[in-house]
Amino acid sequence: MAKRDFYEVLGVPKNASDEEIKKSYRKMAMKFHPDRNQDNGAKEAEGKFKEAKEAYEMLSDPQKRAAYDQHGHAGVDPNMRGGGEGFGGFAEAFGDIFGDMFGQQRGRAGGGRQVFRGGDLSYAMEVTLEEAAKGKDAQIRIPSHDNCEVCSGTGAKPGTQAKTCGTCGGAGAVQMRQGFFSVQQPCPTCKGAGKTIADPCTSCQGQGQIKKTKTLEVKIPAGIDGGMRIRSSGNGEPGTNGGPPGDLYIEIRLKKHDIFERDGDDLHCSVPISMVTAALGGEIDVPTLEGKAAIDMPEGTQTGKQFRLRGKGIKGVRGSYPGDLYCHITVETPVKLSEHQRKLLKELDESFKKGGSKHSPTGDSWTDRLKSFFS
Repeated sequence: MAKRDFYEVLGVPKNASDEEIKKSYRKMAMKFHPDRNQDNGAKEAEGKFKEAKEAYEMLSDPQKRAAYDQHGHAGVDPNMRGGGEGFGGFAEAFGDIFGDMFGQQRGRAGGGRQVFRGGDLSYAMEVTLEEAAKGKDAQIRIPSHDNCEVCSGTGAKPGTQAKTCGTCGGAGAVQMRQGFFSVQQPCPTCKGAGKTIADPCTSCQGQGQIKKTKTLEVKIPAGIDGGMRIRSSGNGEPGTNGGPPGDLYIEIRLKKHDIFERDGDDLHCSVPISMVTAALGGEIDVPTLEGKAAIDMPEGTQTGKQFRLRGKGIKGVRGSYPGDLYCHITVETPVKLSEHQRKLLKELDESFKKGGSKHSPTGDSWTDRLKSFFS
């Protein structure tokens, strides 16, 4: 049987954000996990769980998602996924997606201690519309950690040693009850280290690490939009007991532009024109991200008229073609008139009235609608 589309499996659109994909998978995983489906429908639930898990593994990875978007199932190498998986602990099956509920990913270090994955970091980066359209290389400074040179990373004062934690027996984790199942969480006494320090290092206050900052080179891809995130693997918080570090997520925020508003891959701008230009027509220049473009304005253009310039928008990160630019016309009413100008406008208005409805395309219909409304 042919595989279903991964987006269809998770019930999300193809332009769904990482958070929307994660939220949908969380909901499906809670519903179809075999531990919660032990009745006659267990086999069907297990199939749906595996299907949703595979879809999430592909779409939560930017590189795999890009390959899938371009080539479909053929673009995703099945060998990159692990072999048969059991359904042991409830938290274990979900990995980091339920990290906030069950604690971080964990394993075993030497001596039986639990190792914990470091927490993820978030960094907000503001970019201009031009930078988002063309992409850019940027540098950011983020918090980092290094082993303390005084205690060589042990956390204990030189000449002393840490002792095995009496609460967890050196395991670094304790069993916690959560409803109908139990999960392991970092030991509250030793914070997952498996040991306690009676005489901590004065340089790092027993942490074994000192905080510092480091500079990262970040490549902002062309076409990125506000709300999207870039993942920098391994640049999050350090793990515990030799566990892997978390990831850094760079959240893109789009600065407000003086002229354009972005809507997906399309751009919109308001173009004010004079009353004379609107009446007589003619060629006018409008702005684009690449320079000026000309629009042939017909006679009698009204406020609200929209002109579409194909391909003058933005080519999105996953787009094949650039979007369009929509120019919305606004006819400006002249202000601060001189007496001579007022006189000329009154004379012009009188000539319009003598000409009847031919000079006012909507006047008669508006009058008729008013009569019908009040009657």
